[in-house]
Amino acid sequence: MTRAFLSLGSNMGDSLTLLRNAVDSLDGVVAVSPLYRTDPVGGPEQDPFLNIVVEIDTDLTPHELLGVCHRLEAAADRVRVVRWGPRTLDVDIVWMDGVTIAEPDLEIPHPRMRSRRFVMAPLADLAPDVAGADWREQAEGHVDRLGPLAAESH
Repeated sequence: MTRAFLSLGSNMGDSLTLLRNAVDSLDGVVAVSPLYRTDPVGGPEQDPFLNIVVEIDTDLTPHELLGVCHRLEAAADRVRVVRWGPRTLDVDIVWMDGVTIAEPDLEIPHPRMRSRRFVMAPLADLAPDVAGADWREQAEGHVDRLGPLAAESH
């Protein structure tokens, strides 16, 4: 099994329910970060996001896990219209233990994770060893920690 971290975000529709449904449909969930309200980064003017990071143990290959991410987005009726635009659900692989990939359709570790506070704050909650001691100096943006995704969650 490989330790992996997924970043999930939503700012369209019932974001809380979309995030909960995505987490509930994932296999191998080890931990779910607290929920954060975050300012959008890049892209057009849009509403704030709700973001979490999920730790999983998986036997999937990186490309198989990417397929899972795309299926979760499709199940939430994600439509890709504007780069970094509003979305019902965005699921990214941010890190996998021992995996480095730089391909057109997949980069692990995620190339912009360290500069994004909406990824690093929840990642640091779950895995300070992965986030590193200096993540606060590198990550940009504003986040507000809201608390657990759901009391009954994993």
